[in-house]
Amino acid sequence: MNVLFDNWDTYWEGFLGTLKLTAVASALALVLGVLVAACRVSPVAPMRVFGAVWVNVLRNTPLTLLFFAVVLGLPRFGVVMPFFVFAVLALGCYTSAFICEAVRSGINTVPAGQGEAARSLGMTFGQTLGLIVLPQAFRSVIPPIGSTLIALAKNSAIAGSFSVVELLGTYRTLNELGFSIVWTFVWIAVGYLVITLSISAAFGLMEKHWKVAR
Repeated sequence: MNVLFDNWDTYWEGFLGTLKLTAVASALALVLGVLVAACRVSPVAPMRVFGAVWVNVLRNTPLTLLFFAVVLGLPRFGVVMPFFVFAVLALGCYTSAFICEAVRSGINTVPAGQGEAARSLGMTFGQTLGLIVLPQAFRSVIPPIGSTLIALAKNSAIAGSFSVVELLGTYRTLNELGFSIVWTFVWIAVGYLVITLSISAAFGLMEKHWKVAR
């Protein structure tokens, strides 16, 4: 316990850093994921191509490589931002590809007749998707989205290697101070466990509230 109590400020700062990074990157991933999913089911061919390219490129690119591309590549084009913003972009864009596929699978569970009925009433594609399809698809994709955001929380540990304050990075400071590396990682693991279990509990409650009747 001494490792935790003697370095509470360090752990707390890292915990809040991971929490903030997870929350902001999750919001970005959800927004981008839904938009790209809309592109993938769009009747406009160029939008479908864009969605397919986005998903296939990001899903098949190692996250560490994406971090290097964002952190080292964007400044070469004059894009200079805090490392935290770069980390959010890398995590959010990467995770959006997985969110997209989860949402698209949910869209495919909605009977095609409902979309046809909406179009027969004069509704546009955007109205049909936003008012008819997505609300129904959302209920069936809560579990996979929850699992994806839990993975995002754990993936945020990579950001520590790019000068972003987060939980895993605290081990370097404590190791330099001579604290036991084993107990240092034990408390880091506990911190990640608190975050991931909280996400799991939140999505469990949403799934219970909006579950699909069988």
